[in-house]
Amino acid sequence: MPSSQPPHDHAEHDHDHDHAACGHDHGPKHIYIYSPAGAVRDKAAFRRGVKRLQALGHEVEVDADALSSHQRFAGDDAARVAAIHRAAASGADLALISRGGYGLTRILPAIDYARLGKAIADGMKFVGFSDFTALQMALLAKNGATTWAGPGLLGDFGSPEVVDDIMEACFDDLLSGHGEGSGWRMPATPRSAASQAPDDVYVQKATLWGGNLAVMAGLVGTPWLPAVKGGVLFLEDVNEHPYRVERMLTQLLMAGILGRQKAIVLGQFTDFRLTPHDKGFKLQSVVDWLRSQIDVPVLTGLPFGHVPTKVLLPVGAKVSLSVEGRDALIYWGHVH
Repeated sequence: MPSSQPPHDHAEHDHDHDHAACGHDHGPKHIYIYSPAGAVRDKAAFRRGVKRLQALGHEVEVDADALSSHQRFAGDDAARVAAIHRAAASGADLALISRGGYGLTRILPAIDYARLGKAIADGMKFVGFSDFTALQMALLAKNGATTWAGPGLLGDFGSPEVVDDIMEACFDDLLSGHGEGSGWRMPATPRSAASQAPDDVYVQKATLWGGNLAVMAGLVGTPWLPAVKGGVLFLEDVNEHPYRVERMLTQLLMAGILGRQKAIVLGQFTDFRLTPHDKGFKLQSVVDWLRSQIDVPVLTGLPFGHVPTKVLLPVGAKVSLSVEGRDALIYWGHVH
């Protein structure tokens, strides 16, 4: 790793929290909680998340429709669009989604991107993951705005377990403006040539983009997926069997998206179950196949996804990426 670029946000793949170097003291911040996608069913987790943020000293403002419900959504389409616009107008330091699920893709044409872009330019940070990827990609496509891939309220701050300390420390770094990068150790792989990650990679000042693979694949061919060339594309997903992960990667591959990147970084793919029919076809099989299809480094093990230990990543920002052996670092401190 370049010694001149020490990361503040650092999480090891093995979840050894002694390696975490996030966390700085800062004053209280104004956090706006809103629900742009799925309905909040677990009200106890919602309350727990709000209380945890308040206990950290923050002023938490809850959107008027944050707990609304219409079918599987947090209010009808118009209500959710209005909630996004209220978040942008709130003057908060940070707008945090209550949860993902599904619901943002269908309302992308109705959102006022200029309004959100102005709020971001004025310093507001929009944070979320999963279904939130749709809004992040649309903002990047429409006005190049930087948002943050990071926690949601329910599953992270509202967890019945102890809040993950790496996630919380990286969130704290974002609020205090100290976050400069995220490092991790890629998992060891079998010794076959197909499974080997590249030993040394160095990419300078490339656009970091991506998020949930299913959401990304669903935006291909629409105006809401940015045409990023020479970027660092990160991907994660949940409840998707490896063959479905491969099918969605194939969509991005055949659309010409994967081959145009400087690097592909795979986060966590969790909560799937292999079957006897697979006969050895597993997630590593998909990684091996992808490496055989493109002349682009494919890295694994990024601590991000539907998991407690997740770093925060600036979607749309210029980053540098370095890999030495199994040690990988995404660094954006130079963008400040």
